[in-house]
Amino acid sequence: MAITGSTITMTPSLLFLLFLFATIASPAPIALPLSTSSRWVVDGEGRRVKLACVNWAAHLEPAVAEGLSKQPLDAISKSVAAMGFNCVRLTWPLYLLTDSSFGSVTVRQSLERLGLAESAAGVRVNNPGLLDLTLVQAFQAVVSNLASNSLMVILDNQISKPGWCCSKYDDNGFFGDKYFDPDEWLRGLEMMATMFNSSTSVVGMSLRNELRGPKQNVSLWYRYMQRGAEVVHSANPDILVILSGLDYDKDLSFLSEKQVTLSFTKKLVFEYHWYGFSDGGDWGSQNPNEVCAMVIGNITRKGGFLLEQGWPLFLSEFGIDQRGVNEADNHFLSCFLSFAAEKDIDWALWALQGSYYIREGQLGLDETYGALSWDWCKARNSSFIQRLSAIQSPFQGPGLSKSSPYNMIFHPSTGLCIVTNSQLKQLQLGQCAESIAWSYTRQKKLMLKGTKYCLQPEGVSKPAKLGFGCKVSSAKWHLISSSKMHISSNLTNNGNNVCLDIDDNGTIMTNQCRCLSLDGTCNPGSQWFKIIRSSREVNDQFFKQCRSQFVQVEQLYTDDWRKHRNSLA
Repeated sequence: MAITGSTITMTPSLLFLLFLFATIASPAPIALPLSTSSRWVVDGEGRRVKLACVNWAAHLEPAVAEGLSKQPLDAISKSVAAMGFNCVRLTWPLYLLTDSSFGSVTVRQSLERLGLAESAAGVRVNNPGLLDLTLVQAFQAVVSNLASNSLMVILDNQISKPGWCCSKYDDNGFFGDKYFDPDEWLRGLEMMATMFNSSTSVVGMSLRNELRGPKQNVSLWYRYMQRGAEVVHSANPDILVILSGLDYDKDLSFLSEKQVTLSFTKKLVFEYHWYGFSDGGDWGSQNPNEVCAMVIGNITRKGGFLLEQGWPLFLSEFGIDQRGVNEADNHFLSCFLSFAAEKDIDWALWALQGSYYIREGQLGLDETYGALSWDWCKARNSSFIQRLSAIQSPFQGPGLSKSSPYNMIFHPSTGLCIVTNSQLKQLQLGQCAESIAWSYTRQKKLMLKGTKYCLQPEGVSKPAKLGFGCKVSSAKWHLISSSKMHISSNLTNNGNNVCLDIDDNGTIMTNQCRCLSLDGTCNPGSQWFKIIRSSREVNDQFFKQCRSQFVQVEQLYTDDWRKHRNSLA
């Protein structure tokens, strides 16, 4: 691992990722079905379950899950699990079920009638057992295989007429559009919910993706989304019912004044989409601190408020160009990760697919937002997957642990947290699972929880340290800049501030604060840290070693002070 600027460069193959995640302790088995408890999704025993999903498209013209011409179905499912995801948001077009003449054609026929003979040949090689299944049967086979790999599935009605989504004027956007008949939609939801009412792996249904277009209005949203929720719950009472908002699922603000009225409880989840290209922020030219603060403020007003009201909010689509060449996307991702970690929100990455059979008329189109490469053989950007792993496990929630809440210091540009060794010789970045348990006090001290030790600066371009004398003014740390991600200390009383930073090896340093405002060309990534709340189990053995070391150092400090006092007597 090497840290260059604010990004980590890693180049393991997918086989390495398989090994990496195989060596991580498996989480406790999930007792399905899922339900909700206030803002959390929980399992049958009331334990928090964090949805850490990836979107897998099956709604385009062929209505076949993408990639089956590139790799065996089981290999694809295993790659999803290997990358640390615990669920798949599997998309589907309404006509797959409501148009029997469409859903009954075979995978071979669907591909060949679109002129995709090469794709059909690829399916014959990689998934011969699927080639002559009907489209509906092939969809069921994908769900079944995901389940066999212990992956949960959320079924997302992406669109009605199969094709790429979405456009404001594609006639697929809102109730009453040419391809969006409300009664047909309700019938299709009922059919899909019924089809999987005996499958415990199908844990939820997103009723409709990205409502949009000139016909959208709040009144019809309440009328039909409530009816859709009731239809799905009646057909399959075990699954979560997931409702999207207006304006491409970027607006749920109307729920702040009027909540939905349903006959059931503990199954309702709302979803929201967040992309850097459509969130209203100028990530490419404006100061990232100011853009991040503005965008998060907008998201809070348009959907994030639901968390505070006690409703689960599922960020069911976000993504970036994973080639790493888009600096605007890089700024967006760090802001996103800081928000996702702080709120400990459920999410789904767009997208799994590295390429498409056909998209908008182009055969074999490369999906630069895809987690997998064009040939579906490896992770497109393993550094991105490593960063994402930081938010794949829950930080908070019911039944998570018996640990009392504490703080972690998260570095979103790397997806790592501040850790130390048992000898306390160095603070550095490491896996968040090995994070120190901090306490950020009302006095603005960053205390090592359960001890008298605190974070202290040594000076400009020097490593930060854990110190015992915490009454000095420099032991106070303030959250400055619009993003509140610069953690700053005043070295002296003359206003000489330093901020936490990292060097090329991931050592925690203090340097002059930079990129605080105005300058849009400055990259603050290395100095962005987010203090987040956690109740994860603390590494007891490591913590006991640290406590033992603290006691020894404290005793030495006390002995030295006594000797000094006696020498003055």
